[in-house]
This record gives sequence, structure tokens and C-alpha cells, in this order.
Amino acid sequence: MDQSLPSGLYIVATPIGNLGDITIRAAETLRRVDRILAEDKRVTAKLLAHLGATAPMTAYHDHSDDALRARTLAELGTQAVALVSDAGTPLISDPGYKLVRAARAAGYAVHTLPGPCAAIAALTLAGLPTDRFLFLGFLPAKAKARADAIAEVASLRASLVFYESGARLGESLAALATGLGARDAAVVREISKLYEEAVTGSLGELAARYADAPPRGEIVIVVGPPGERAEASDEEIDAALRDALSRTTTSRAAAEIAVSLGIPKKRAYARALALGEGA
Repeated sequence: MDQSLPSGLYIVATPIGNLGDITIRAAETLRRVDRILAEDKRVTAKLLAHLGATAPMTAYHDHSDDALRARTLAELGTQAVALVSDAGTPLISDPGYKLVRAARAAGYAVHTLPGPCAAIAALTLAGLPTDRFLFLGFLPAKAKARADAIAEVASLRASLVFYESGARLGESLAALATGLGARDAAVVREISKLYEEAVTGSLGELAARYADAPPRGEIVIVVGPPGERAEASDEEIDAALRDALSRTTTSRAAAEIAVSLGIPKKRAYARALALGEGA
């Protein structure tokens, strides 16, 4: 029988597809802990069966209450408790940071066991700059909130990484194309699995590809940083504004074109007003 571990919280990264990607240390830890906090016990049970681990599981997810966290903290003084997500590294677009913060505040040992992470793996497959990148999790579901979230990061000179579902992929890519312009991007899915693929192209090309063909599997979108561009002429701005004004308000059209053409919003708004006066 495996010797038990010192008490404390163990943050354990698990495979994102291929079960062979689990580290030796992670496998040994999951076999030796006293309890496992799992995002979905049904998913984690398959991994534990593969490893021959028999520790009891408790569901710990976005809807877990303060009482469960308090009970878990009470255990950390005498037990080794592992925190896992359904796949990849816990706390990366998954619940758990409140537990880690509380455990540290209470003086308990917290250990991390690094391993697979879909965001990092996708960056290695995308063929886009990785010297600076920003992970943004899932985009909001509602159109205005999604557009606002994209606008917040449009000017950052870094690659952007998003998680997405197959059902929402087409509309998210279309929103990114509208908000960020014709940037290079990649749609990476099924990482480490049999049908792993990385499809590259401009955001517009990818939006068209997946508009009516939502793919299956876990998906990561990687968008390259904005490129250097020549300053837009008044004629280019006016043409883009006419299109935008045909479907939205003056203020929103100006904001959209300012982002897509990389110009100050004041300039775009002034041109939009001039077009309205000339109508």
C-alpha cells in the first residue's frame, strides 16, 4: 500500500486528452492522497480507474458553497487533499482559486504539480508569436458583452488565447474578426487526441469556415498580435464607416472602425459625424 502524503492541498494537473500525458508525480500523488476534489466526479473517475487510485472524491466546482470550502480547510491540517479539474491544470478557467487563497491564509501547505494546459499546448501548435500572450478564458455569450471584451484587448501587442465550444465557435470568430480586423489566427482542437488539428488563417477566413460547420471537441482560439500598418486614409475610413453605419449607431460604428483600422476613436467619430451631415 502506498505511503500517505504529508497533509496539505495538492493542485494536480491531469491529461487534456491522452491519458499517457499524466506525469509520474501526479499519478503517484492521486494514488496517495486522502481525498480528491473533482470538478466532475464522473470524468475524474475514469482517470482514477486508469491509475488504480481509490481515494474518495468530493465534487468541487463553480457552484460549491462556502460550507464545503470550510469543511475542506478543516481537513487540510490532518489530510492530503488533491484538487483536479476535468482536464488540464486546475484554476486555469476552472474553479479553485478561493480554496488556494483560503488554505494559504490558514497556514496550510499548498503544492502544485505542473502538467498539461490546453492554452499553452495550443500556443505551441498555432505557429503564432509566443513572446507575449494573454489568456482570456471564454468570451461572453451575449453579443454586446463579447464585443466590449474584445475591444478592451484590441490594442494589446500580444497573442490572445481563448477557450470556446464548438457551438459558439463561428459567432465568436466573427466577433473577433469584426473587433480585431484581419489578424492571423488558429483554431486548435482535440489536443493530444487522435483527431488533433490546428487550422490556421485570418480571423475572417476561419469565421467563414466554421460559420455553418461547428466542430466537435475541446477548442482553443489563438489570435496573433496586431501587425504594423500604414495610417488609414480618410477614404478608407469613410468606406468602412459607411458599412458600419448601415447596421449600427454612430458611436458604435466609430468605436468599431477605430479598432479595426487602428485609428483614434475621436478621428473615427468626427468622420462618422461628417458623413451623417453630408447624407
